[in-house]
Amino acid sequence: MQTITVSPKYQIVIPKLIRESLKIRPGQKIQIVEYNGRIELIPQRDIEELRGLVKGIDTRLEREPDRV
Repeated sequence: MQTITVSPKYQIVIPKLIRESLKIRPGQKIQIVEYNGRIELIPQRDIEELRGLVKGIDTRLEREPDRV
């Protein structure tokens, strides 16, 4: 676990090791969520980055007769 410091302007720096691990780049949007007394940062991904994420998933599902 790494420790960071909040600046007087309430800014933080994401450590290099984490930026590289999550492939965060300058200008990328990150969602921030408060959850059970902690802060979570969630990088937003471009739709192109998600291509192939669920490759091979079975998309067949049983439908009710009136929903076909």
